[in-house]
Amino acid sequence: MSKESITSPSAEGIAASASAARAKGRGLPPVHLWNPPFCGDLDMRIARDGTWFYLGTPIGRPELVRLFSTILRRDGDKYFLVTPVEKVGITVDDAPFVAVDFEVAGAGETQELRFETNVGDHVTAGPDHPIRVTRDPETGEPSPYVLLRANLEALIDRKSFYRLVDIGTDHEGWFGLWSSGAFFGVIPSDELPRD
Repeated sequence: MSKESITSPSAEGIAASASAARAKGRGLPPVHLWNPPFCGDLDMRIARDGTWFYLGTPIGRPELVRLFSTILRRDGDKYFLVTPVEKVGITVDDAPFVAVDFEVAGAGETQELRFETNVGDHVTAGPDHPIRVTRDPETGEPSPYVLLRANLEALIDRKSFYRLVDIGTDHEGWFGLWSSGAFFGVIPSDELPRD
């Protein structure tokens, strides 16, 4: 066995380290506090639809995807799986998470939008968890996101975005959404197609 194969990062090794770190406490591991050495890139990719791939094959165990999602960190434009002992780079096609549903509580400026992600995380949009929408410069198609945690966003899926548009409102020249006392502009009001 070559020295390279002994030291190369593996999904199994990362999973074992992540499980050990999670066993020490409840909630999400403090990946922002860990500064292990960079151990190279792992052939792992998160597709735009939220599917995780390892060595080109979808990871079929939801509990393993959930475990990996808890040790994900973004530094600049790069994504890493981080444990107390190693840091490996992975590829993310768009956002690492997908908001697959949401609940609405209240109305108007006191409305709250609580999102659920494909890995079972929940977040209420607001000043600390803003919603943003980018538009494709060629097609104008929107891509909506909500900040989940520490520089990690969830792409809001199409069905949820359509539901959000149904409850949107105009405010100071923008069509958008209220949540937790904050207004998030989706599109300038004068650019919104009206029926």
